[in-house]
Amino acid sequence: MTVPNLADYTAVHSELFEHYNQLCARLTEEQLGLQSLCPDWDLRGVIAHVIGVESVLDGWIPSTENPPPFGKLAQFQDEAAGLGPALLARRVAEITASRLAHLRAMDPSVVDMPAITPAGVRTYGAFLQIRIFDMWVHARDIAIPMGEQLDKGGLAAEIALAEVAGSIGYIVGKKIGLPNGMSIVFHIDDGVQRDLAVVVEGRARAVDELDSPDVEVTADLQTFMMLAAGRVDPQDQIDAGKISWTGDDHWGETAARHLAYTM
Repeated sequence: MTVPNLADYTAVHSELFEHYNQLCARLTEEQLGLQSLCPDWDLRGVIAHVIGVESVLDGWIPSTENPPPFGKLAQFQDEAAGLGPALLARRVAEITASRLAHLRAMDPSVVDMPAITPAGVRTYGAFLQIRIFDMWVHARDIAIPMGEQLDKGGLAAEIALAEVAGSIGYIVGKKIGLPNGMSIVFHIDDGVQRDLAVVVEGRARAVDELDSPDVEVTADLQTFMMLAAGRVDPQDQIDAGKISWTGDDHWGETAARHLAYTM
């Protein structure tokens, strides 16, 4: 995937915002109270979090000194808790429209500006990538319990996967604990076709490709992403054949069970 520019990030935000707008327009009060894949949140809580963060970022100028006004997040979460479905949908549409206008008004060079992000000081482009990852995963936190299937591919999926790929060395080295001298490749399919290769040479690091990895793990995109996000039970995914491995059996199974790096 080529490095996204502001137009790419904005287009994906527009796509995801429209998903949440349409979702909120059809959810009933009963559905809003359904448990999501996030243990502490029902569907309303997930929506309040996702859209609340966008209200925080709306109008914020990227900075390494002045953080986003996160007080707005709590304000919107409190507001959303008391809104009926129609009013919630209206507020979500208002916030996403305003945030999208803000993104469209920005200069394209903003993606390279240093900025405070949830992962420390990175660039504003990196922040937008994190937001896409967050919105993509949370959309499935809602869809999976409702028995709904979302689009598997597209630029949104590629950017969301890129956020996980940027931490694949950490996942392999710290979460999976693959020993020094070993290597692993994750084959991602069904949505986005991508191989993530890692070697452990003193520390785990991503490489472009491997000829003879010690372990090969295969999963569809959604399974891989939701395991990495700590949202689904690894045993259920193994039993369903949604994640499998070849090569070293112990480390293949360990990898399948320990992909989670964020919750």
